[in-house]
Amino acid sequence: MKSRILVIDDEDLMREYVEEALLRAGHEVDSVASGVDGLARLAAKGHDIVVTDLKMVPMNGIEVVRRTIKEYPGTSCIVMTAYGTIETAVEAMREGADDYILKPFAPDELELAIARVIEKRRLAEENRYLRNAINEAYDFGSMVGDSAAIQRVHEQVRKVAATRATILIRGESGTGKELVARAIHFSSDRRERPFIKVNCAALSAGLLESELFGHEKGSFTGAHDRRIGRFELADTGTLLLDEVSEMGLELQPKLLRALQEREIDRVGGTRSINVDTRIIATSNRDLEKSVEAGTMREDLFFRLNVIPIQLPPLRDRPGDIPGLVEHFARRFARENGKAYAPWDATILARLMEYHWPGNVRELQNAIERAVILATGTGPDIDDFQLPSRRKEPGNGGAGPRVGNSVAQMEKELILKTLEHCGDNRTRAAEILDISIRTLRNKLNEYRD
Repeated sequence: MKSRILVIDDEDLMREYVEEALLRAGHEVDSVASGVDGLARLAAKGHDIVVTDLKMVPMNGIEVVRRTIKEYPGTSCIVMTAYGTIETAVEAMREGADDYILKPFAPDELELAIARVIEKRRLAEENRYLRNAINEAYDFGSMVGDSAAIQRVHEQVRKVAATRATILIRGESGTGKELVARAIHFSSDRRERPFIKVNCAALSAGLLESELFGHEKGSFTGAHDRRIGRFELADTGTLLLDEVSEMGLELQPKLLRALQEREIDRVGGTRSINVDTRIIATSNRDLEKSVEAGTMREDLFFRLNVIPIQLPPLRDRPGDIPGLVEHFARRFARENGKAYAPWDATILARLMEYHWPGNVRELQNAIERAVILATGTGPDIDDFQLPSRRKEPGNGGAGPRVGNSVAQMEKELILKTLEHCGDNRTRAAEILDISIRTLRNKLNEYRD
């Protein structure tokens, strides 16, 4: 990888030697004869790497490293030193230098030191990218919506993230249960530790037991090696048990013991293993009915349901649809190299009118499809390929009129809901899923 490198050395022959070696290796190189000139050159041009001698006057290499790290934190430093001054090189490392090289050295030794620093820079940049990607994908902002129901979820995540408590996230398929689980993990002090997911509905009882708890070599036919289970892999981190209600009764006692005792037994194992694994479970079923039907142990349900979080279906928070549409449209436009522009109110009206049986996941897929199929003038309603299924009857009249702005549709929805409730603001706010204060503020706006 080509880098911009600044060489600082007050010995002309050594400076020219290093510069020539780096140029032959394909790097872009500047060179100066003093630390003062080096810092001035850094300020003027900027460099990826500084290669500096230690014994210079009036500014020695230690001061060059110290000033470079402080004033140009994105720049890496390599120091050159003679064998008898290794202690000084170690001091430079304490000040932030990335590596040192002993004089005299061959060109390939210098290039090896440069390669190590370049790899370190690449990994640091990759980690920054991944960390930003994680934060962007799983922070509170990814749970888009201003409705009271979503704000309650935000508040619950804030309260429980720092705890060890077991959490049960419930909601229909597509409401974002895994997203909330990840937001909890990455908002906690376990964020740097593993986040492991197991889909309990995708595996048979035998496979799921081995997947969760691991097994010892020879514990069953086909167990040719020891396997570490997900509980151990997620130690000090978080284990997501997706669709936990699909777990068979035969395995539930073992899960209950792991939750209560914080220890597990591998299949075929002879000793228990302590684990510090935070459990988040999800389900799209009515678990109380599962308990009544005998398909879920009551004690396991209570142990999972320490902190319950209920996610509302999208049809119960239609006011969040415009914000979700913008969020996904911007994202998919960026991913597909397309320009983003606000969508026509006619399209938003149609999307707010639809029932969304697949919830946010269905909306996300529809937006991605529309962005990909859209021409330069933006998406057409046919690009969404929505079925004729609309909101269920009983919503107090026809849907929003095509051609109205979102603000006009919001006003019409609020006033019609208030009329439907006989001017009962408390009831209207409940139906609209907004606070009384928000409703009062909206009504004051409409009177102005």
